[in-house]
Amino acid sequence: MAEAADFQGTRPSPARRWLRRTASVVLGAPLLAGLLAVPAAGSAPSAEPAKAPTGSRTVDVSLDTLSPSVPTEDDTLTVSGTLTNKGKETISSAEVDLRVGPRLSGRGEVDDAAKRSAYVPGVDPATVGDKYTVKFPKLAKGISQDFTLTVPVDKLGLDDSGVYQLGVSVSGRTTSAPYYEQVLGIKRSFLPWQPEASDSRTKLTFLWPLIASPHVTAETRSDEQQTPVFTDDNLAEELAPGGRLERMVALGSRLPVTWVVDPDLLASVAAMAGKYEIESGDTTVPGKNQTVAKQWLTALEKVVEDGKVIALPFADPDLASIAHRGKNVSGTLSHLQNASTVAATAVETILHVKPSTDFAWPVNGAVDSSIVDVATSAGAHNVIARSDSFGQTAELPYTPTAARPIGGGTTAVVADARLSTLFDGDMSRAGTSTLAVQKFLAHTLALTEQAPDNERSIVVAPPRMPTAAQAQTMARALEGLAGNSWTQPLDLVAAAEVKPDPKATAKVPRAAAYPKKLRAQELPTQAFQDIRTTQGSLDSFATILTQPERVVTPFGNAVNRSMSTSWRGRSLEAQQYRDAVRDYLQSLTSEVQLIEKSDVTLSGRSATIPVTVQNQLVQGVDRLVLRLTSDNIRLKFNDDGSTAALPINIAGGHSQSVKFDTATSANGRAQVTARLYTEDGRQYGEAMTFTVKVSEVTPTVLLVIAGGLLLLVLAGIRMYSHRKRAVASGTADGNGGGPEQPSDPTPDTGPESGDPSGTGEKVDR
Repeated sequence: MAEAADFQGTRPSPARRWLRRTASVVLGAPLLAGLLAVPAAGSAPSAEPAKAPTGSRTVDVSLDTLSPSVPTEDDTLTVSGTLTNKGKETISSAEVDLRVGPRLSGRGEVDDAAKRSAYVPGVDPATVGDKYTVKFPKLAKGISQDFTLTVPVDKLGLDDSGVYQLGVSVSGRTTSAPYYEQVLGIKRSFLPWQPEASDSRTKLTFLWPLIASPHVTAETRSDEQQTPVFTDDNLAEELAPGGRLERMVALGSRLPVTWVVDPDLLASVAAMAGKYEIESGDTTVPGKNQTVAKQWLTALEKVVEDGKVIALPFADPDLASIAHRGKNVSGTLSHLQNASTVAATAVETILHVKPSTDFAWPVNGAVDSSIVDVATSAGAHNVIARSDSFGQTAELPYTPTAARPIGGGTTAVVADARLSTLFDGDMSRAGTSTLAVQKFLAHTLALTEQAPDNERSIVVAPPRMPTAAQAQTMARALEGLAGNSWTQPLDLVAAAEVKPDPKATAKVPRAAAYPKKLRAQELPTQAFQDIRTTQGSLDSFATILTQPERVVTPFGNAVNRSMSTSWRGRSLEAQQYRDAVRDYLQSLTSEVQLIEKSDVTLSGRSATIPVTVQNQLVQGVDRLVLRLTSDNIRLKFNDDGSTAALPINIAGGHSQSVKFDTATSANGRAQVTARLYTEDGRQYGEAMTFTVKVSEVTPTVLLVIAGGLLLLVLAGIRMYSHRKRAVASGTADGNGGGPEQPSDPTPDTGPESGDPSGTGEKVDR
């Protein structure tokens, strides 16, 4: 078979066979010598060079464009692409040919044709004709050449409606085989053909997801608007012209799709449309992409005003991780329920449309019974699964309708795996993108022709976060269906209500059937334990705030983002996000704290001990209790015992000094612990400990003090008496021995003397 492939399926002549054998003998001698050669001693073994492709894999053929994707009888088919010689020899007399046919029967043959890479004589059809070829005198090794083939459709030999194999091959001669022409490269694609309109149509639902990774932190500025803080400005790049999300909206605006939206993305863009800041090291800088955010929201609002919108739970939580690792951690399911509750409000507030919140979408549509249970616990009645996960036990000759009842009023909407995964991978290469488009069109036509009288409903669930190139490819595929008559669009809500096929499998897979690769990417149990710890701290903190909504809302959203499906494959980034949420919450709670107090000394049986509580938040705190506890039962507070508590109510940016009356019955030391509590008895913040020293003044000490005072008084009296006697003795001796004093003149008693009475005293006027 391999020999025949080199001769395009024709048997070589005897002369050519003789030349071939001769060449083998001549070329084989040096080859054998090389194999028998022994490396010199001490020489390092050399790595074997990569083998160059040979035969029909020598030339890589890329089909970059195929237009029109679905031709009609009056069209001219144009195929263009690139040839790249990957062999070791120059190719001469290269000729590019178009090969069309045969008609493929069913989706299985489409898959088989797509898997073949080498030329297969008898399976690959003959060329369309020498009139429609492109020739190159030479294809040097490692060199690429562009080509374009143009053929009228009526020359392709197309007959009945269906999918036809299309191939572009390159033939030529090499230096080692210059005497015959061989097929050196081939690339296959598919050509859907429907010459006449048909009444048989498949209802097609195509999901168009608007989902992004979390970009908003739990932090907000302490201003009136609570300015949000973003981890980075990468979201703006996706919203800008040419960005992933901008392309999704622009392309989806002209397509019959069902919009599947993460409300967190809408909330993040709405926050960006106003004042926002971006983390930059240990500080933040103002964001400057308000215009981009506003333009994107305006465009999206206009697009979805008449369309069908499906709202996922807020931040697109990872249902499989919750089911397998988180549901047994207390509080996890309540977070999921909250994320589902706020979804509708967020979408309706921002886009002004009422979304459906009745759908759950596990990653890759992989489900098991525990995932379904978690999804329904959050209120979903429809679970978007995928056929490669759900399976099909019955040997049906056709693809069944997507909707399948799985019990308990729940419907599994099973997306077609082959159609849904066609757009995975790198679609930035023109050849890869074009092939994906043609395979999509081929499968939808083959699917319809499986059972023309059995009208079915098929769902396509593409990548969760398509790249711009993937979005462009998806749009081209849907545009290719626009002019045909084998499909008709249907929104997801209607698809879930289609009458199910009774022969289709409706049994949910067991937990053991969940793909190991996906299970390895799940959030660990520790992630949900971290979330529980953060939520407990948040609950405690919120009870003491006068405006708890300023904290509960941003932190609640951040907790939901910690469970996002987008963290799959990014475990380190997920951990860093959770840690950042926890650390910021701790920094806020520490703004309300006890001021360190030095040791206190008490003199006497009673005294007052002040303890200061500081509130550095911008809002006030109340419903907080300060409790003092002594380890010495002889030290009592407020006549209540060794423990006392007083309520705390402090305005933002202020401190409060709380005074506790104390009483003691003995000297000594007491270790006193001050601690804050919430009203419901939960500890708040760190405890503060200080020492109280008691030095009581006893009656004996008072007697000693009184005796000392009496001695001082007696000494004073004695000194006074002694001085008085000395003064009296001095008067009797005349001037007391002092210097002579001038005589006192006669007092003036006249009217100008100021003493009208004549007594010699001055009057105060």
